Amino acid sequence: MIDTHTHLYLEEFDSDFDETIARAGLAGVDTFIFPAIEKSAFEKMMSRRLHYPQKVFLAIGLHPTSVQEKTYRQELDFIEKTIKNFSFVAVGEIGIDCYWTVENIVWQRIAFERQLEIAAEYNLPVIIHARNSFDEIFSILDRRSDLAARGVFHAFSGTGDDYCKIKSYGSFLFGLGGIITFKNSGMTSTVEKMSLDEIVLETDSPYLTPAPFRGKRNESANLIFVAKKIAEIKNISVKTVSEQTTVNAKKCFSIT
Repeated sequence: MIDTHTHLYLEEFDSDFDETIARAGLAGVDTFIFPAIEKSAFEKMMSRRLHYPQKVFLAIGLHPTSVQEKTYRQELDFIEKTIKNFSFVAVGEIGIDCYWTVENIVWQRIAFERQLEIAAEYNLPVIIHARNSFDEIFSILDRRSDLAARGVFHAFSGTGDDYCKIKSYGSFLFGLGGIITFKNSGMTSTVEKMSLDEIVLETDSPYLTPAPFRGKRNESANLIFVAKKIAEIKNISVKTVSEQTTVNAKKCFSIT
C-alpha cells in the first residue's frame, strides 16, 4: 500500500522515525508521500527522504493554515525557486481552511490560486486541503478551469453533492483516511458511491487516527484500518482495495 499523505517528518516522529517506517512495512505500507506545510519544514523532509530514497516521495506547497499576510509571498517564492531544483510528485498540501482560521482568507485564496498555476506550469498534481471550504475551492477551480487542475482532495469528508461536484471535474481522486472509520463521520453512503479507481489511501499522520486507536498518535501502519473499512463498506477484499488504490496512487503521482 501507499500512504499518499503522511507527515512523518514532524517532531512527533523524531524519537522513532525508523521504527515507524518498519512498523508500516510490517503492515504492508512500503511507500510514503510527504506533503509540505511551509518552507521551515523542508530540510527535515529532505533529510527523512535521504534515509529512504526508494520509499519516500515529496510534495512542495504552502498549507492554508500557514498562510500569513506578511510571509506568504516569501513562501511562494521559495516554492517557485525550489521546484526548479528538486523532483517533487505534487504541489501540496495546498487549499483553503475555514475551520481553524478565516482571518487570512484573502491571502489563502491568493496562495491557493498561485500554487495551482505552479502545478500547471510543472505538470504536477495538487493535494488539496478543503476543511469547511468546498465552496471557496470550487469557485476558484471553476474560475481557473484553464489550469486543468488534477490530483487529490485530501482527507475527503464532504457530502454526496461535494463528491459529485469534484467528480464533475474529471481529474481528481479522493484521499480516504481515518475519518471514514469514525462512527459519526456519515461517510459510508458516499464511499459506497465511489468507484475504487477514484480512491487513494492516506493517514495524515500524526493526525486523524482511525478507530480503534482514535485519540493516539497516528502513523502509517494504521493505513490497514482504512483499507479494511473501505473493503467492509464496499463488500470486497482488502487485497482488492490495496491493489487498486496503489495503482491509482502510482498513476496520479507518477511513481514507478
